[in-house]
Amino acid sequence: MTMPALAALWFLPFVAAIAVWVSISDMKVMKIPNVAVLGLVAVFLVVGPFVLPLQEWGFRWLHLAVVLVIGFLLNLIQGIGAGDAKLAAAIAPFVAFDDIGKFFLLMSAVSIGAVIFHRTLRSIPAVRRATPDWQSWNRRRDFPMGLALGATLTIYLILAAIY
Repeated sequence: MTMPALAALWFLPFVAAIAVWVSISDMKVMKIPNVAVLGLVAVFLVVGPFVLPLQEWGFRWLHLAVVLVIGFLLNLIQGIGAGDAKLAAAIAPFVAFDDIGKFFLLMSAVSIGAVIFHRTLRSIPAVRRATPDWQSWNRRRDFPMGLALGATLTIYLILAAIY
């Protein structure tokens, strides 16, 4: 089953707000707040049963568990940050099983766009002056993936609402 348009519309305002919060936090301090991750889970917990068939809603909790285990393993080998792993797990229930391939394709494109966006912003002197304490502006090796992950889920929901 793909994401129903009505469900996407109901999830969207909550998810978009949390995604902006995650993006700003990750760019500023290179951390994704646990409370933001829990907020995403709470949105799915509270809104989900009203906008998805209960069997589908229940099944999607498996997405969270599977992605959390994979994320934990990737974090152990330093493949991704712990915050990114937790955020990915919180995002997972929002993605319909039939849409997983499309979601990964979208995530690839959005991630490239997010890197370009981030690197462009940090090269603008006025932006750097306005946000001098943002850690991601420094020439760090790591990238604030919360920016890409949050944007991917938001765009996914927008596309699901439209199509």
